[in-house]
Amino acid sequence: MHKPTSSISAAESRTYTISELAREFGVTPRALRFYEDKDMLHPARDGMMRLYSNRDRARLTIIVRLKRLGLPLADIREILDLYALNDGKRAQTRMMLEKFRKQARELEVQRQDIDTALTELYKGIDWLQGIVENPGPSEETKRQAAAYEQVARKQLDEV
Repeated sequence: MHKPTSSISAAESRTYTISELAREFGVTPRALRFYEDKDMLHPARDGMMRLYSNRDRARLTIIVRLKRLGLPLADIREILDLYALNDGKRAQTRMMLEKFRKQARELEVQRQDIDTALTELYKGIDWLQGIVENPGPSEETKRQAAAYEQVARKQLDEV
């Protein structure tokens, strides 16, 4: 950690190591290096050590939250890139609104797919539970087998 300059408060100049941020956000150091490779985080270097700023920590907060919502990294990157604009975050807010609406629609479709899959699974569970509880052939199966046997005997007798 470096000492703050007089024009920057101690809180603003605080730095974090890769292991500190990884532990705080429940991600791996590899994930942080990946975000750096994708130009989403910009740690300073002290030799081989990465030093993350409060800005990097704030960006990681956004990345983790938006990933939890299921947004793709490309969308997250677009949102992060809009922070540089000095428009009172209007462009970022509009883009986030659009991306959130799109993600909500996609999640609704996924929820319907999951509900359908669960319905089918529960039908399968009921059917399998019946087999477990009643391991012998069903009455219908027995009737079909008897009918087949009669047809087969009749055909053999005719030969």
